[in-house]
Amino acid sequence: MTLQERKDASRKVAFAARKAAYDSGVGHAAHLSSVLAGYRGVPLAGYAQMRTELDPTPAMEEAAAHGPVALPVIEAAGEPLKFRQWTPGCEMVPGAFGAAIPESGDWITPEILIVPLVAFSRAGGRLGYGGGFYDRTLEGLRAVKPTLAIGFAFAAQELNDLPLEPTDQPLDLIVTEREVIDVV
Repeated sequence: MTLQERKDASRKVAFAARKAAYDSGVGHAAHLSSVLAGYRGVPLAGYAQMRTELDPTPAMEEAAAHGPVALPVIEAAGEPLKFRQWTPGCEMVPGAFGAAIPESGDWITPEILIVPLVAFSRAGGRLGYGGGFYDRTLEGLRAVKPTLAIGFAFAAQELNDLPLEPTDQPLDLIVTEREVIDVV
């Protein structure tokens, strides 16, 4: 089985597990809020929940009271993400792939990224949707200064044998509805 076939198979299993967890209604951002409380004022980027992703909005709203929060903007395939400042209640418009983005606002450089994912491993591995946006972005940000990558997912999305490649950027923390996993 090729690496791509292994990734596709892992995504299929993880998407099903994520949907089941989402449908059960167990997900919440309490642990994420606790983690972010230790980084008040540090520029961070979250994401706008899509489909069955765990919703980071409550934690982002709390963080926005203490410092800049942004959402990712896809400008082109094969390029890193850019981040537009987000505030609770700001005007949102559809972005690439249907993700909501702020209609306007300053561009910021986050030092913390709350990263959506399809699957994760306790070793900090992350399987995304396959576009490489977060890997390119984290690589570029980390080349300039330390950047904390926090995977935010349901515990059910954990896979022991996650197919990874050398360009995959590791997560520093994984936050689930059950626990905080410190990879470092």
